[in-house]
Amino acid sequence: MPVTREDVLKVLKTLNDPISDSNIVDAGLVKALTVQDQAVRFVLEVSARHAENYHAVRQEAEDKIKALKGVAAVSVVMTAHSTQAAPPDLKPNRASTPAGPARIPGIDRIIAIASGKGGVGKSTVASNIACALAVEGRRVGLLDADVYGPSQPRMLGVSGRPSSPDGKTILPMRNFGVTMMSMGLMANDDQAVVWRGPMLMGALQQMLTNVQWGALDVLIVDLPPGTGDVPMTLVQKSKLDGAIIVSTPQDVALLDARKGIDMFNQLGTRIIGMIENMSTHICSACGHEEHTFGHGGVAAEAKKLNVPLLAEIPLHLDIRMASDGGAPIVISKPDSPQAECFRKIARDLIANGDA
Repeated sequence: MPVTREDVLKVLKTLNDPISDSNIVDAGLVKALTVQDQAVRFVLEVSARHAENYHAVRQEAEDKIKALKGVAAVSVVMTAHSTQAAPPDLKPNRASTPAGPARIPGIDRIIAIASGKGGVGKSTVASNIACALAVEGRRVGLLDADVYGPSQPRMLGVSGRPSSPDGKTILPMRNFGVTMMSMGLMANDDQAVVWRGPMLMGALQQMLTNVQWGALDVLIVDLPPGTGDVPMTLVQKSKLDGAIIVSTPQDVALLDARKGIDMFNQLGTRIIGMIENMSTHICSACGHEEHTFGHGGVAAEAKKLNVPLLAEIPLHLDIRMASDGGAPIVISKPDSPQAECFRKIARDLIANGDA
């Protein structure tokens, strides 16, 4: 008989909260509990001030749940919902200890694909660049960090749940030569991710460090749109080698793209270049060309900011159908002019030492 959510909650209620007189469930520490396909996952959200007191509780929870019949894997992410600043150190001549971003073992480079707003085709660009780099012989990973709208499993034709041999290490999925991990693989297609900032940060860090990426030449990170917690955490926790900004030529999109560029500049991340997506539309029936969202806006912005314009990608039915069908156009129609746009981006990234 498969284990149920109620079975797991019953076990968790036997664990005492070391701070209060209640159990960890009644104390409200257990968040985002999911029980599916013999895998149990939840977040243990604690106060940062008392985090040290909960390491033993987390381990005991893993051990007890793993002992349940019908449980094959357990993942417990512990996050702190507040951070207490350390008191100022007024002693002179004492060297500070920096806690900056770190390299992820086995990954040579990390490139973020970002956009100022949604709906500009950022995820489509990310999946095609990843596949194009793989076609060029690079060892490529793709992290779908767009936690609120994960679409890479659909675009890469990947389904199923990632496995975990020890309940901690996550084995990623792979297709078209691209190693991929996404929050979309952890939830149902119609299930919303309703998480607060600290829970998202814990999940992102787990996907960065607990996933068995293997040896990669480059990890492509598909960021959520905007300038929120996820891109800031990525820059602060991992050594990001650069960012590519995707925008349509529409004025409204460019306004938000500028904010995204400013965020990366403030965080000290190099802008590798900009991509103008949906640059022009050519009618598949008559061949008439029209600029649905305007034209040249991204090129002008890139020139003003002194960053390269990596490509102008057309608005084309084949690109959309390929992504919806689970095989990016670089894979499904590799000889098409649309695929060549992405292939050229990949070749330029390799030539410039970015991938």
